[in-house]
Amino acid sequence: MKSLCVFCGSNAGARPAYAEAARQVGRLLAESGIRLVYGGGNVGLMGILADAALEAGGSVIGVIPEALVAWEVAHTGLADLRIVGSMHERKALMAELADAFVALPGGFGTFEEFFEVLTWAQLGLHPKPCGLLNIGGFYDPLLALIDYAIAERFIRPEHRALVVEAHDPASLFTLLADYQPPSVEKWIVSPDET
Repeated sequence: MKSLCVFCGSNAGARPAYAEAARQVGRLLAESGIRLVYGGGNVGLMGILADAALEAGGSVIGVIPEALVAWEVAHTGLADLRIVGSMHERKALMAELADAFVALPGGFGTFEEFFEVLTWAQLGLHPKPCGLLNIGGFYDPLLALIDYAIAERFIRPEHRALVVEAHDPASLFTLLADYQPPSVEKWIVSPDET
């Protein structure tokens, strides 16, 4: 793994543990020689993550839509800030630049970005690991929803392995490095179709 795309909140969240996790991820990436690819912001967990990676001597690429630059949330301390025309272009470029994806705590944008790359993995469009850093159980409700969708036959049980999950950055990085994608078709045949 040479580069990791991290999706995370543009707010810091309610618990100090979220900011500390972002700092740990940034430092660990730098120490491991893994390039950080992220949304290019200087606010919330995004800014904390990028600053930690930069302070530890890491390589960071920010990808931000022009509209967000205009709102003055772009990280001006990045040597490599790529400004794109839309959110769609942002996600496509981030996916192209990354060998794996991780979501830290965040909101709608974080969820949407993570689920898009996860869906691409499910469809076999890429073999890259998709991980959740489940700090303080933040993603427990989301994981329960995924398990419920599996029980209700909307997701294959084998596709649960597409979601790599850990409670601390070092463990998550190990799981990402060891990841082997499941090789099973997305579609589930219902009992009445057999």
